[in-house]
Formats: sequence, structure tokens, C-alpha cells
Amino acid sequence: MDKLSGLLAFVRTAERGSFVAAGRDLALSASAVGKAVARLEEELGVRLMHRSTRSVQLTEEGRQFHERCRRILEDLDDARAQLGRATAAPRGRLRVSAPIVGHHFLMPLVPGFLAACPEVELDLVFTDRTVDLIEESVDIAIRSGALPDSRLVSRPLNAFRLLLCASPDYLARRRAPTDVTELASHVAVRFRHPNTGKLLDWPLPPESQEVNARLRTALACNNIEALKSAALRGVGIACMPDFLVREELAAGRLCEVLPGQVSLSGRFNAVWVSSRQLSPKVRAFVDWLAGGGR
Repeated sequence: MDKLSGLLAFVRTAERGSFVAAGRDLALSASAVGKAVARLEEELGVRLMHRSTRSVQLTEEGRQFHERCRRILEDLDDARAQLGRATAAPRGRLRVSAPIVGHHFLMPLVPGFLAACPEVELDLVFTDRTVDLIEESVDIAIRSGALPDSRLVSRPLNAFRLLLCASPDYLARRRAPTDVTELASHVAVRFRHPNTGKLLDWPLPPESQEVNARLRTALACNNIEALKSAALRGVGIACMPDFLVREELAAGRLCEVLPGQVSLSGRFNAVWVSSRQLSPKVRAFVDWLAGGGR
């Protein structure tokens, strides 16, 4: 037996409690399993098992070694499975959660992905609530900000900018601000985080953060689409991501306020539950998003 076979014989014996039972699992004789474990002990220079006529028991050193060996063999099995999965075609239902505003950058990528992976059935859930991927059987979530859940892993997607916008009508009525300090005298339309209830601070320079506390908030809402609607109707100045208002800015229906003075870079991340075996459909979708649909 080679070293890997010796480790397998040791681990299976430790789990089954006898050389006979381990031999049945490995299609070997009890004598062959016992000799493999003995050679492993001789090589390591330590006794791993106490033998009796009816069973074997791990020594303290054997218990420690067994845990390490078990993880090594699991990793090997996972590596083999992952190699097999890498050549498998993405297929099956893929449930994806994204913020409501996410359809602006997500939907343009969907047709190309479905064409490239025709055996995948996308199930998109747009919500500003933080979903529990495990409890709600969600494969991938699109999120921004920190990732406090250690059970999740993430991959960064394309960056965006938070900027201030207002309608031409509002700016004609109230005179466009020329300096950050003038924002305190304007009407603010602000986004309220659905999960925390806190108002989104505007992306002001560090030396002007106190202006956030002095903003006159005429309207607060937990739906950023409604926020854009209010800005388009001249209610006030709103802070929104650039991809949400790109068309409105290009058409002149909205104007950027204090360009070059007020903005903040942000980024969405694709997150999923940490797993040794990432399924082909999850890997394919994450790669597609990260590549911008390529």
C-alpha cells in the first residue's frame, strides 16, 4: 500500500472500530488493513491505536492524527468532485437575490447568460431586505457594503458612483448650489435603509460631514426607484447610483449636483454560501456578472 492507502486504512479503521469492518469497506482483508496501519505507525514513530481481540481504540496521538487525516481525505474527495463539476454543463434552477435597484445593471446581462447557459432556469428575487441564503435557499445574492456573515464568500462586481442629482426645474427654482456648504439650505430627498431604518448619508468630503446632520429632509423612502421619481418631479436633491440615473442625466431630465465635489465609489458583490463544491451554475453566473456579460 502507498501512503495514501495507509491513511485511508487508518481513518476507516478509526471510524469503524475494527480491522475487519474497515477491510469490508475497502475490499481488503483484515490482515492487510492491520499491516497498513502498523506500517503507518512505524513510519510516524508513534502508536496510533490500542488493539484488542475484539476492537481497536485510538490513542490520544491517534485521535489528533485522525482528525487531520480525515480532513485531508475530505479535501481530496472534494478536489475530485470539483474537477468533475468543472467539466459539467451548468444546469438547473438558480435562485438569485438582488436589491430592487439591481435590475438596472442585472437585466441587461440576463439574456446573454441564458443564451450561453440554456439549461439554467433563473429565479430572480428583487428585494432590499437582506435575505438569509441558507434559510431561504438562495444560491447567490447581490449586495453592497461589508460582508459580516462568515458563512459567505464574495466576488466583486463592477464599480459604480453615488452622486447627487436634481431636476432642472428644481435647480431653476432654488438656484443650483456651488459649494457643499450650500446643500444645507436645499431640500433633500433621502433613501432610508430598509434593514436598519437609517437615512443614507450623502457622499460629502470628510471635512463637510456635518452638513449631513443639517440637511432638510423633505421626503425619505425605502425604495430608491421612488426616490428617483421624486427627484424627477422636482421635489429636491437626491443621492443615487450613477447606473440608475444614467439615461436621465444623458437626456437632461436630471442634472448632477456639485460634479467633482460630491461623489463616492461603491461596488456590488456577488455572495454565496461557502462550500468546497461550487456548482457549475453558480460559478457560471458569477463569472458572467464579474465579466460584465462576457
